[in-house]
Amino acid sequence: MVELRTCWNYSVVLLLLPLTVTFSFNGCSKPTPSPAPKEESKPPGLLLRDYQPKSMLVTEQHYLEKAKYPVIDDHNHLRESDPEQCLKAMNATGVAQVVNLDGDWGDKLKENIEKFEKKYPGRFLTYALVDWSKIDEPDFGIKAAAQLEADVKAGAHGLKIHKTLGLTIKDKSGKIVPVDDVRIDPIWAKCAELKIPVEIHIGDPAAFFTPLDKFNERYEELEFHPDWLFYPNYPALEEILRQGENVYARHPRTTFIGAHVGSQAENLKAVAARLDKYRNYYVDIDARLSELGRQPYSARKFLIKYQDRVLFGTDTPPDTEAYRLHWRFLETEDEYFDISKSHHFQGRWMVYGLNLPDQVLQKLYFKNALKLIPGAAGKQ
Repeated sequence: MVELRTCWNYSVVLLLLPLTVTFSFNGCSKPTPSPAPKEESKPPGLLLRDYQPKSMLVTEQHYLEKAKYPVIDDHNHLRESDPEQCLKAMNATGVAQVVNLDGDWGDKLKENIEKFEKKYPGRFLTYALVDWSKIDEPDFGIKAAAQLEADVKAGAHGLKIHKTLGLTIKDKSGKIVPVDDVRIDPIWAKCAELKIPVEIHIGDPAAFFTPLDKFNERYEELEFHPDWLFYPNYPALEEILRQGENVYARHPRTTFIGAHVGSQAENLKAVAARLDKYRNYYVDIDARLSELGRQPYSARKFLIKYQDRVLFGTDTPPDTEAYRLHWRFLETEDEYFDISKSHHFQGRWMVYGLNLPDQVLQKLYFKNALKLIPGAAGKQ
């Protein structure tokens, strides 16, 4: 180690009134070691996916066991779910009824109705699906409408349209079948005749239609589900939604319920414009609490203004914790909390409770469903 030697030669004059004293100094100090370099404090290497910060906020937290009013979950996919387990979660959280959108058609539909509805009357409702594999057959729409009528007679309470329409379903020409394809018109018309709603899921979150790069706010979600990325080589989200609007306009007597806040929960102004323009159009909130909850002021205003046009749904098989997170979000003013277990992880942000008025909660939870869905909570 290099030693430093400090040498000096100077005088000090002390003025001590009334005396003046002068001292002279000449010499060198003892060698002093130089200070050892400080070790820099560096955080350990950490991947973004492993970064799970804990908030230091101290705020009120409320955990509601049951919803304030009876609930009809208008958007669910029960598939292989055990009805007994579903009922256990429903009873524990105050859910009166769940709509199973995966009823299928024909014999499969009858099996699902038997499994859920007939075994547990009043607790489940079943929707039919369309067999798109027959899209190229002559008179496809007429035949599909006839099948739908038979399915309703067998016990179906509505029709579910999955997002594959307008996005991935192709006909024999290799072209994607648009939502407003005229071959489908007889099906929409039949729904009006049968007075059943169409739960229509077209499009998906806006981020799914953008490049998977550092700017994509759903990057981590899409890492887990790469098949949810619809970019490039897919129709634009705006085009798909425009096709849907063509259908709502052509079939004003048919009731359409836009799944996932009309697939535009990030843009409530656009959803509001659609609700204003098409009186036969409604939306539900399923799987979009993460979007609504990061814009609590706008979301609350939206749900109050359109309280007669919004339904409750989860898109999550009945689960006690998931339901209770919905009640916390809709009924409290809790701040900055994780909503991911209400559905699944969607983005790296927290949400804020909406504390909706009782009148709005009642319509959202069950009254609007009673108006639109045959058989809702025992309604015939």
